[in-house]
Amino acid sequence: MSKGYVYLVGAGPGDPKLITIKGSECIAKADVLVYDRLASRRLLTLARPDCELIYVGKSPDRHTLKQDEINQVLVDKGLEGKIVTRLKGGDPFVFGRGGEEAEALLNAGIQFEVVPGITSAIAVPAYAGIPVTHRDLTSSFAVITGHEDPTKNETSIHWDHLALSHGTLVFLMGMENLPLIAQKLMENGKKPTTPVGIIQWGTRPEQRTLVGQLDTIAEEVKMQEFTNPSIIIVGEVVSLREKLQWFEKKPLFGKRIVVTRARHQASVLSQEIEALGGEAWEFPTIDIAPPTDNSHIIKALNDLGLFQWLIFTSVNGVEAFFEELKNQERDVRDLIGLEIVAIGPATQAAIEKRGLRAAYVPEEYRAEKIVEGLTGRVSAGQKVLLARAEEARDILPESLKAMGLEVWDVPVYKTVLGGANREELQRMLREKEIHMVTFTSSSTVRNFVELLEGEISLLKGVSLFSIGPITSGTARKLGLTVYKEANEYTIQGLVEALLEG
Repeated sequence: MSKGYVYLVGAGPGDPKLITIKGSECIAKADVLVYDRLASRRLLTLARPDCELIYVGKSPDRHTLKQDEINQVLVDKGLEGKIVTRLKGGDPFVFGRGGEEAEALLNAGIQFEVVPGITSAIAVPAYAGIPVTHRDLTSSFAVITGHEDPTKNETSIHWDHLALSHGTLVFLMGMENLPLIAQKLMENGKKPTTPVGIIQWGTRPEQRTLVGQLDTIAEEVKMQEFTNPSIIIVGEVVSLREKLQWFEKKPLFGKRIVVTRARHQASVLSQEIEALGGEAWEFPTIDIAPPTDNSHIIKALNDLGLFQWLIFTSVNGVEAFFEELKNQERDVRDLIGLEIVAIGPATQAAIEKRGLRAAYVPEEYRAEKIVEGLTGRVSAGQKVLLARAEEARDILPESLKAMGLEVWDVPVYKTVLGGANREELQRMLREKEIHMVTFTSSSTVRNFVELLEGEISLLKGVSLFSIGPITSGTARKLGLTVYKEANEYTIQGLVEALLEG
């Protein structure tokens, strides 16, 4: 069997979007992904479904695996001929023990590659509004371990040099030794009033920042209950935080928000959330599939000349309709003479992408308003093609029939349970890591509840946001409490509701 290949990849400081392009490519190609506790779990979603995931998380007070055992895992999997990606928080070679892992691989004759990551030593201060260098304050910085090898007989840290330096000092993994660090710096000449910043869980929604001075910081940390993982930054640059902080000022900062839309549509909402400082977790509760029986849409397409109206109630309906139109070797020329109705602006935009224009879009984006808007526009006896979801409500076709119209209610797609990670969702809810959940349709609500397997209590303390009254009604029927409903039944309206929440 040929030997494998190991990538030692820096995952960055916590924000999953700080992974490098090359790092994400290494995750995607891996047969085995070996990851630690400081690598964002969102990065695991980049791995193939058949990728073997091995957790080797370590913390100062608890080791899942000792370093020698981690080295052996990498060697063993490499000798099995696997492509292994070792995902490490920060940068592999900045107190990440990546050098030890590389040596173990070299000794075993296994090829490896190092993919640098953004170290927390610079990224975490940046997210707290603290530049590690500044032209007016300091032209250098040092990164120091705050947790030396306990088996060493004496320290290798030159406290006198550090204390007398005018550069910024960044200590990693040093919370346990903070009193000693402060004492050593002051004993060796650092002013007791030197500004100090403590940043916990930097770049994540849990980020907290404490600013103090060298002689009192240890006591303040104890009072504020700051713990690992935190970094310690010492120097005049800390004073810039007050005016340069940006991350914690974003309106959705600190919020971890679940997006339940189908995977191919989720990115729009996720991007809006993250631009506003929230962390979006995509748990697609629905997926779009062909209708159970496509003979109805095929017959309708063969008889397009019979209809006067074509109504779309979703973007998915538009996409499925035109996909089948193409499958039947037809195109937009077959829609000549048809008046097209779109339920809302997103559906209208999907229609316009096909070079068509909607004759009518209701001001309120729900099926009932389509009926109101068509009053006076349609004539009894006209034929309407309603292209929509297989499981859609009956109110629209029934109301149209009551107006004297002949309605062909044709399913062009159906929603099925999406590929959301049920176990991960339940774990995050159980550990109170989720703050908000967004619902964009009744299907997302129903399938979300199914993913909870009856444990509605997991949503205690979680705010639920709905895109509109129909979705809210479904949620209430299933025993959920909607915290806020969008005023405008669009993705942008849902984002506005999140901001108001």
